[in-house]
Amino acid sequence: MSDKRGGGSLTALPVIETQAGDVSAYIPTNVISITDGQIFLETDLFNSGVRPAVNVGLSVSRVGFSAAIKAVKQVGSTLKLDLAQYRELAAFAQFGSDLDPLTQKQLNRGQRLTELLKQPQFQPLPWQKQVVILFAGTQGYLDDVKVTDIRAFEDGLYTYFDTAQSTLLDDLTKKKSLDDDLRSRLHAALKEYKAGFTAEKSEAVTA
Repeated sequence: MSDKRGGGSLTALPVIETQAGDVSAYIPTNVISITDGQIFLETDLFNSGVRPAVNVGLSVSRVGFSAAIKAVKQVGSTLKLDLAQYRELAAFAQFGSDLDPLTQKQLNRGQRLTELLKQPQFQPLPWQKQVVILFAGTQGYLDDVKVTDIRAFEDGLYTYFDTAQSTLLDDLTKKKSLDDDLRSRLHAALKEYKAGFTAEKSEAVTA
């Protein structure tokens, strides 16, 4: 675009309805050529409560992580693969076969990562908090938290970081990437928060 318009380039956001979810069906070539990728929304995911209902296996970005802040790249680099593997394993597990411990662990983590990606409407999340919660999920801090408690864990975690770990968030904002110091501080903060969260849940059950 011209300098008067602020520079940059112009793209488009066409919306296409697939027939019976068949993404391989004919889509006009000129539609593909003017976009930077595709976001594939799936009816089954939407009906199961996943919002936004993005199929990570079929969604593609030509830009990818090149436009993301480095810290987000670092914590989210394996996320798409983890979720795609989880969907495949979840479909396989429906047949009722005995699952080995590793497969069960992947299923458990996939369930929790899916919960983390559910986003309430009109509530955008700052990238710093995206880094915190994705770090918690990919580092296994949620593996033994009940799926029904994930939202409460997440909401409480943001409040905890806003109050008790504001300096850590400030340092993350300045560095925009995770070094050894920030990683160790994140681990320490998550361990402290999780211990308090687990204790609260235990007290609630006892009461």
